Amino acid sequence: MLRQRLGMAAGAAILLAGSAATAVAHHSFSAEFDASKPINLDGVVVEFRWVNPHSLLIVDAEKEDGTVERWEILGGAPSPLLRRGWTKDSLPPGTRVTVSGSQAKDGSLRASGGTIRFPDGTSMNFGSTGIGAAPGSEND
Repeated sequence: MLRQRLGMAAGAAILLAGSAATAVAHHSFSAEFDASKPINLDGVVVEFRWVNPHSLLIVDAEKEDGTVERWEILGGAPSPLLRRGWTKDSLPPGTRVTVSGSQAKDGSLRASGGTIRFPDGTSMNFGSTGIGAAPGSEND
């Protein structure tokens, strides 16, 4: 009986520890990004990571003076992106894109993604949605 209770207590502790780690690791939009710092980048895809809890797009964006900045754009999770028509192969390296979003509060070259426009004029929502998402994000 004591063994059973200890086992149950240990199992509960493990579940709670895992939940706490997840809660700490996942932040809302306003914890990291600033809606008053909009970005609009023209660039070339370096890498697209189709991973949870957020996809990640790495873009080399050319500035007006000709220098290139490497930006990390945080996107929605694969599941909602899939419902919008995205796949893991939607942004192959070398693809030219225009990315809108909101820059990180700390001023680093990181942003929460909004819309991605392609050279043919089509655009798709790349951002997260729901509670804690960037202002103006559409719901899935």
